[in-house]
Amino acid sequence: MRRPANVAVVGFGNAGRTFHAPLVAAEPGLALHTIVSSRPDEVAAAWPQVRVAPSLEAVLDDPAVDLIVLATPDALHASQAEAALNAGKAVVVDKPFALTHVDAARVVNLARSKGLLLSVFHNRRWDADFLALKTELAGGRLGRVVTVESRYDRHRPVVRDRWREGPGGGVWLDLGPHLIDQILVLFGRPLGVTCDLSIQREGGLSPDRAHATLRYADGLRVELNAAMLIAAPDVRFAVHGTQGSWLKSGLDVQEDQLKAGLAVGATGWGVDAAPATFVDGETGARSPAPGPAGNYPAFYAGIAAALRGEGPNPVPPEQALAVMEIIDAGLESDRRRAEVQIPANHS
Repeated sequence: MRRPANVAVVGFGNAGRTFHAPLVAAEPGLALHTIVSSRPDEVAAAWPQVRVAPSLEAVLDDPAVDLIVLATPDALHASQAEAALNAGKAVVVDKPFALTHVDAARVVNLARSKGLLLSVFHNRRWDADFLALKTELAGGRLGRVVTVESRYDRHRPVVRDRWREGPGGGVWLDLGPHLIDQILVLFGRPLGVTCDLSIQREGGLSPDRAHATLRYADGLRVELNAAMLIAAPDVRFAVHGTQGSWLKSGLDVQEDQLKAGLAVGATGWGVDAAPATFVDGETGARSPAPGPAGNYPAFYAGIAAALRGEGPNPVPPEQALAVMEIIDAGLESDRRRAEVQIPANHS
Protein backbone atom coordinates (compact mmCIF):
# COMPACT_ATOMS: atom_id res chain seq x y z
CA MET A 1 0.00 0.00 0.00
CA ARG A 2 1.36 3.39 -0.99
CA ARG A 3 2.26 5.67 1.91
CA PRO A 4 0.37 8.94 2.37
CA ALA A 5 2.01 11.97 0.78
CA ASN A 6 3.87 14.08 3.34
CA VAL A 7 2.62 17.66 3.54
CA ALA A 8 4.28 20.79 4.88
CA VAL A 9 1.88 23.62 5.72
CA VAL A 10 3.72 26.94 5.55
CA GLY A 11 2.13 29.51 7.86
CA PHE A 12 0.04 29.06 10.98
CA GLY A 13 -2.20 32.09 10.89
CA ASN A 14 -5.94 31.79 10.30
CA ALA A 15 -5.62 29.95 6.98
CA GLY A 16 -3.03 27.43 8.11
CA ARG A 17 -4.46 26.85 11.57
CA THR A 18 -8.18 26.86 10.76
CA PHE A 19 -8.32 25.30 7.31
CA HIS A 20 -5.24 23.60 5.96
CA ALA A 21 -3.76 21.76 8.95
CA PRO A 22 -7.00 20.06 10.04
CA LEU A 23 -8.17 19.30 6.50
CA VAL A 24 -4.80 17.82 5.52
CA ALA A 25 -4.64 15.78 8.72
CA ALA A 26 -8.13 14.38 8.09
CA GLU A 27 -7.30 13.08 4.61
CA PRO A 28 -6.06 9.45 4.69
CA GLY A 29 -4.01 9.95 1.53
CA LEU A 30 -2.02 12.77 3.11
CA ALA A 31 0.11 13.09 6.24
CA LEU A 32 0.56 16.40 8.07
CA HIS A 33 4.35 16.15 8.30
CA THR A 34 5.57 19.68 9.05
CA ILE A 35 4.18 23.10 9.92
CA VAL A 36 6.37 26.11 9.19
CA SER A 37 5.85 28.83 11.78
CA SER A 38 7.72 31.44 13.79
CA ARG A 39 5.55 30.45 16.78
CA PRO A 40 6.55 26.85 17.50
CA ASP A 41 4.85 26.79 20.90
CA GLU A 42 1.45 27.50 19.32
CA VAL A 43 1.95 24.76 16.77
CA ALA A 44 3.06 22.27 19.41
CA ALA A 45 0.00 23.01 21.51
CA ALA A 46 -2.33 22.31 18.58
CA TRP A 47 -0.36 19.57 16.80
CA PRO A 48 2.09 17.98 19.26
CA GLN A 49 3.01 15.12 16.90
CA VAL A 50 3.85 17.36 13.95
CA ARG A 51 7.34 18.66 13.24
CA VAL A 52 7.79 22.44 13.36
CA ALA A 53 10.19 24.16 10.97
CA PRO A 54 11.33 27.78 11.18
CA SER A 55 11.29 28.63 7.49
CA LEU A 56 10.18 27.60 4.03
CA GLU A 57 13.80 26.85 3.14
CA ALA A 58 13.90 24.12 5.78
CA VAL A 59 11.17 22.13 4.01
CA LEU A 60 12.39 22.87 0.49
CA ASP A 61 15.50 20.86 1.28
CA ASP A 62 13.63 18.00 2.98
CA PRO A 63 13.30 15.01 0.63
CA ALA A 64 10.53 13.57 2.84
CA VAL A 65 8.16 16.44 1.96
CA ASP A 66 6.03 15.77 -1.12
CA LEU A 67 3.56 18.66 -1.06
CA ILE A 68 3.92 22.23 0.19
CA VAL A 69 0.81 24.20 1.17
CA LEU A 70 1.31 27.97 1.19
CA ALA A 71 -0.89 29.59 3.83
CA THR A 72 1.17 32.75 3.89
CA PRO A 73 0.55 36.47 3.17
CA ASP A 74 -0.66 37.12 -0.38
CA ALA A 75 2.45 39.02 -1.43
CA LEU A 76 4.59 35.92 -0.81
CA HIS A 77 2.48 33.41 -2.76
CA ALA A 78 4.10 33.69 -6.18
CA SER A 79 7.74 33.73 -5.06
CA GLN A 80 7.23 30.93 -2.53
CA ALA A 81 5.34 28.79 -5.06
CA GLU A 82 8.20 29.23 -7.52
CA ALA A 83 10.73 28.23 -4.87
CA ALA A 84 8.72 25.13 -3.97
CA LEU A 85 8.29 24.09 -7.60
CA ASN A 86 11.99 24.63 -8.28
CA ALA A 87 12.67 22.33 -5.32
CA GLY A 88 10.57 19.63 -7.00
CA LYS A 89 7.58 19.88 -4.68
CA ALA A 90 3.89 19.78 -5.53
CA VAL A 91 2.18 22.98 -4.38
CA VAL A 92 -1.17 24.15 -3.05
CA VAL A 93 -1.54 27.92 -2.75
CA ASP A 94 -4.17 29.55 -0.59
CA LYS A 95 -6.25 32.15 -2.39
CA PRO A 96 -5.59 34.63 -3.87
CA PHE A 97 -3.22 32.76 -6.14
CA ALA A 98 -0.94 35.81 -6.37
CA LEU A 99 -1.16 39.59 -6.37
CA THR A 100 -1.46 39.83 -10.17
CA HIS A 101 -2.37 37.72 -13.16
CA VAL A 102 1.18 38.13 -14.51
CA ASP A 103 2.69 36.67 -11.34
CA ALA A 104 0.20 33.81 -11.30
CA ALA A 105 0.84 33.00 -14.98
CA ARG A 106 4.57 32.79 -14.31
CA VAL A 107 3.94 30.21 -11.58
CA VAL A 108 1.60 28.19 -13.81
CA ASN A 109 4.16 28.09 -16.61
CA LEU A 110 6.84 26.92 -14.18
CA ALA A 111 4.62 24.11 -12.88
CA ARG A 112 3.92 23.01 -16.44
CA SER A 113 7.61 22.99 -17.30
CA LYS A 114 8.39 20.93 -14.20
CA GLY A 115 5.45 18.55 -14.62
CA LEU A 116 4.39 19.19 -11.01
CA LEU A 117 0.98 19.45 -9.40
CA LEU A 118 -0.11 23.03 -8.70
CA SER A 119 -3.49 23.85 -7.23
CA VAL A 120 -5.21 26.78 -5.51
CA PHE A 121 -7.42 26.44 -2.44
CA HIS A 122 -10.75 27.63 -3.84
CA ASN A 123 -12.58 25.83 -1.04
CA ARG A 124 -15.84 27.72 -1.52
CA ARG A 125 -16.61 25.39 -4.43
CA TRP A 126 -17.58 22.97 -1.64
CA ASP A 127 -19.81 25.33 0.38
CA ALA A 128 -23.23 23.83 1.05
CA ASP A 129 -25.03 26.82 -0.49
CA PHE A 130 -22.94 26.68 -3.66
CA LEU A 131 -23.45 22.93 -4.02
CA ALA A 132 -27.19 23.51 -3.57
CA LEU A 133 -27.17 26.21 -6.25
CA LYS A 134 -25.35 23.91 -8.68
CA THR A 135 -28.03 21.29 -8.04
CA GLU A 136 -30.79 23.87 -8.58
CA LEU A 137 -29.34 25.09 -11.86
CA ALA A 138 -28.90 21.54 -13.12
CA GLY A 139 -32.57 20.85 -12.36
CA GLY A 140 -33.67 23.69 -14.63
CA ARG A 141 -36.74 24.91 -12.77
CA LEU A 142 -35.43 28.49 -12.64
CA GLY A 143 -35.58 28.66 -16.40
CA ARG A 144 -32.99 30.85 -18.11
CA VAL A 145 -31.01 32.64 -15.43
CA VAL A 146 -30.93 36.39 -15.96
CA THR A 147 -29.67 37.91 -12.69
CA VAL A 148 -27.36 36.55 -10.00
CA GLU A 149 -26.44 38.38 -6.82
CA SER A 150 -23.66 36.87 -4.71
CA ARG A 151 -22.49 38.56 -1.52
CA TYR A 152 -20.03 38.15 1.33
CA ASP A 153 -21.01 40.84 3.78
CA ARG A 154 -19.70 41.27 7.31
CA HIS A 155 -19.94 43.77 10.12
CA ARG A 156 -16.37 44.57 11.14
CA PRO A 157 -16.37 48.32 11.76
CA VAL A 158 -12.90 48.42 13.35
CA VAL A 159 -9.90 48.11 11.06
CA ARG A 160 -7.64 45.36 12.35
CA ASP A 161 -3.84 45.45 12.29
CA ARG A 162 -3.27 42.60 9.86
CA TRP A 163 -1.79 42.28 6.41
CA ARG A 164 -5.13 41.48 4.78
CA GLU A 165 -6.36 44.97 5.64
CA GLY A 166 -3.12 46.83 4.98
CA PRO A 167 -2.02 48.69 1.85
CA GLY A 168 -2.36 46.52 -1.24
CA GLY A 169 -4.91 44.24 0.43
CA GLY A 170 -8.64 44.62 0.92
CA VAL A 171 -11.81 42.68 0.28
CA TRP A 172 -11.44 42.42 -3.50
CA LEU A 173 -8.26 40.37 -3.12
CA ASP A 174 -9.46 38.60 0.05
CA LEU A 175 -13.11 37.73 -0.68
CA GLY A 176 -13.25 38.50 -4.39
CA PRO A 177 -11.54 35.21 -5.39
CA HIS A 178 -14.27 33.21 -3.63
CA LEU A 179 -17.07 35.14 -5.32
CA ILE A 180 -15.41 35.08 -8.73
CA ASP A 181 -14.39 31.43 -8.73
CA GLN A 182 -17.91 30.26 -7.94
CA ILE A 183 -19.37 32.29 -10.78
CA LEU A 184 -16.76 31.11 -13.28
CA VAL A 185 -17.55 27.51 -12.34
CA LEU A 186 -21.25 28.13 -13.00
CA PHE A 187 -21.22 30.45 -16.02
CA GLY A 188 -17.71 30.60 -17.47
CA ARG A 189 -15.89 33.74 -18.56
CA PRO A 190 -17.82 37.00 -18.66
CA LEU A 191 -17.68 39.45 -21.54
CA GLY A 192 -16.80 42.37 -19.31
CA VAL A 193 -16.22 43.48 -15.72
CA THR A 194 -17.21 46.72 -14.02
CA CYS A 195 -15.92 47.20 -10.49
CA ASP A 196 -16.20 49.86 -7.81
CA LEU A 197 -13.92 49.71 -4.76
CA SER A 198 -14.09 52.02 -1.78
CA ILE A 199 -12.80 52.54 1.75
CA GLN A 200 -15.75 53.11 4.07
CA ARG A 201 -14.28 52.51 7.53
CA GLU A 202 -12.47 55.19 9.46
CA GLY A 203 -8.73 54.59 9.27
CA GLY A 204 -9.05 52.07 6.46
CA LEU A 205 -5.90 51.44 4.43
CA SER A 206 -7.39 49.25 1.70
CA PRO A 207 -10.82 48.82 0.09
CA ASP A 208 -13.37 47.38 2.52
CA ARG A 209 -16.22 47.43 0.03
CA ALA A 210 -16.21 45.91 -3.45
CA HIS A 211 -19.07 45.83 -5.93
CA ALA A 212 -18.58 44.25 -9.36
CA THR A 213 -20.85 43.50 -12.30
CA LEU A 214 -19.94 40.67 -14.63
CA ARG A 215 -21.62 41.05 -18.02
CA TYR A 216 -22.56 37.90 -19.93
CA ALA A 217 -24.36 37.25 -23.20
CA ASP A 218 -28.16 36.88 -23.38
CA GLY A 219 -28.71 39.59 -20.79
CA LEU A 220 -27.23 37.67 -17.84
CA ARG A 221 -25.76 39.98 -15.23
CA VAL A 222 -23.90 38.84 -12.12
CA GLU A 223 -23.54 41.23 -9.20
CA LEU A 224 -20.75 40.51 -6.71
CA ASN A 225 -20.53 42.33 -3.41
CA ALA A 226 -18.20 42.18 -0.41
CA ALA A 227 -18.36 44.72 2.38
CA MET A 228 -17.31 45.15 6.02
CA LEU A 229 -20.01 47.55 7.18
CA ILE A 230 -23.19 45.52 6.71
CA ALA A 231 -24.85 44.51 9.97
CA ALA A 232 -27.67 42.66 8.20
CA PRO A 233 -26.00 40.15 5.85
CA ASP A 234 -29.35 38.74 4.80
CA VAL A 235 -28.46 37.90 1.20
CA ARG A 236 -25.84 35.32 0.31
CA PHE A 237 -27.31 34.40 -3.09
CA ALA A 238 -30.29 35.75 -4.98
CA VAL A 239 -30.67 34.00 -8.33
CA HIS A 240 -33.48 35.00 -10.67
CA GLY A 241 -34.59 33.17 -13.80
CA THR A 242 -37.43 33.31 -16.28
CA GLN A 243 -39.45 30.78 -14.25
CA GLY A 244 -38.54 31.50 -10.65
CA SER A 245 -36.05 32.70 -8.05
CA TRP A 246 -33.68 30.99 -5.62
CA LEU A 247 -32.84 32.82 -2.40
CA LYS A 248 -30.22 31.97 0.19
CA SER A 249 -29.07 33.71 3.37
CA GLY A 250 -26.38 32.81 5.86
CA LEU A 251 -22.85 31.52 5.33
CA ASP A 252 -21.61 27.96 5.05
CA VAL A 253 -20.97 26.47 8.50
CA GLN A 254 -17.69 24.65 7.82
CA GLU A 255 -15.38 27.52 8.75
CA ASP A 256 -17.13 27.97 12.10
CA GLN A 257 -17.04 24.21 12.65
CA LEU A 258 -13.30 24.17 12.02
CA LYS A 259 -12.74 27.12 14.35
CA ALA A 260 -14.78 25.36 17.03
CA GLY A 261 -12.57 22.29 16.74
CA LEU A 262 -15.20 19.93 15.37
CA ALA A 263 -13.56 16.85 13.92
CA VAL A 264 -13.54 17.02 10.13
CA GLY A 265 -16.36 14.87 8.79
CA ALA A 266 -18.07 14.46 12.17
CA THR A 267 -21.84 14.08 12.44
CA GLY A 268 -23.46 17.30 11.25
CA TRP A 269 -20.40 18.36 9.26
CA GLY A 270 -21.32 20.94 6.63
CA VAL A 271 -25.07 20.56 7.15
CA ASP A 272 -26.95 23.75 6.27
CA ALA A 273 -29.57 24.45 8.94
CA ALA A 274 -31.11 27.23 6.84
CA PRO A 275 -31.67 25.86 3.34
CA ALA A 276 -32.49 28.04 0.37
CA THR A 277 -35.97 29.04 -0.76
CA PHE A 278 -37.39 28.54 -4.23
CA VAL A 279 -40.00 31.06 -5.39
CA ASP A 280 -42.25 29.94 -8.24
CA GLY A 281 -42.51 32.70 -10.81
CA GLU A 282 -46.10 31.97 -11.81
CA THR A 283 -47.71 31.44 -8.43
CA GLY A 284 -45.31 33.19 -6.06
CA ALA A 285 -45.37 30.08 -3.88
CA ARG A 286 -42.29 29.60 -1.72
CA SER A 287 -40.83 26.22 -0.87
CA PRO A 288 -37.63 25.03 0.82
CA ALA A 289 -34.84 24.00 -1.53
CA PRO A 290 -32.41 21.89 0.51
CA GLY A 291 -29.13 20.73 -0.97
CA PRO A 292 -26.16 18.56 -0.06
CA ALA A 293 -23.93 19.20 2.93
CA GLY A 294 -20.79 21.28 2.50
CA ASN A 295 -17.67 19.25 1.79
CA TYR A 296 -14.32 21.01 2.23
CA PRO A 297 -12.59 17.64 2.74
CA ALA A 298 -13.26 16.94 -0.95
CA PHE A 299 -10.50 19.39 -1.94
CA TYR A 300 -7.69 17.52 -0.21
CA ALA A 301 -9.19 14.17 -1.16
CA GLY A 302 -8.85 15.38 -4.75
CA ILE A 303 -5.29 16.55 -4.16
CA ALA A 304 -4.34 13.16 -2.70
CA ALA A 305 -5.88 11.34 -5.66
CA ALA A 306 -4.16 13.65 -8.15
CA LEU A 307 -0.79 13.07 -6.48
CA ARG A 308 -1.33 9.31 -6.85
CA GLY A 309 -2.27 9.77 -10.50
CA GLU A 310 -5.76 8.49 -9.78
CA GLY A 311 -7.86 11.62 -10.31
CA PRO A 312 -7.93 15.16 -11.69
CA ASN A 313 -6.57 18.22 -9.94
CA PRO A 314 -9.61 19.57 -8.01
CA VAL A 315 -8.71 23.16 -8.94
CA PRO A 316 -6.54 23.18 -12.07
CA PRO A 317 -4.15 26.15 -12.15
CA GLU A 318 -5.68 27.42 -15.40
CA GLN A 319 -8.98 27.92 -13.55
CA ALA A 320 -7.26 29.78 -10.73
CA LEU A 321 -5.50 31.89 -13.36
CA ALA A 322 -8.89 32.85 -14.82
CA VAL A 323 -9.91 34.13 -11.37
CA MET A 324 -6.80 36.33 -11.26
CA GLU A 325 -7.70 37.72 -14.67
CA ILE A 326 -11.03 38.93 -13.30
CA ILE A 327 -9.33 40.29 -10.16
CA ASP A 328 -6.96 42.33 -12.33
CA ALA A 329 -9.81 43.47 -14.58
CA GLY A 330 -11.74 44.65 -11.51
CA LEU A 331 -8.78 46.69 -10.29
CA GLU A 332 -8.35 48.22 -13.74
CA SER A 333 -12.08 48.97 -13.99
CA ASP A 334 -12.00 50.76 -10.65
CA ARG A 335 -9.02 52.85 -11.77
CA ARG A 336 -10.63 53.73 -15.13
CA ARG A 337 -14.19 54.02 -13.81
CA ALA A 338 -15.31 51.97 -16.81
CA GLU A 339 -16.01 48.42 -17.93
CA VAL A 340 -13.01 46.27 -18.80
CA GLN A 341 -13.69 43.76 -21.54
CA ILE A 342 -12.50 40.17 -21.10
CA PRO A 343 -10.90 38.59 -24.19
CA ALA A 344 -12.56 35.40 -25.34
CA ASN A 345 -9.43 33.27 -25.21
CA HIS A 346 -6.89 34.56 -22.74
CA SER A 347 -4.86 32.65 -20.17
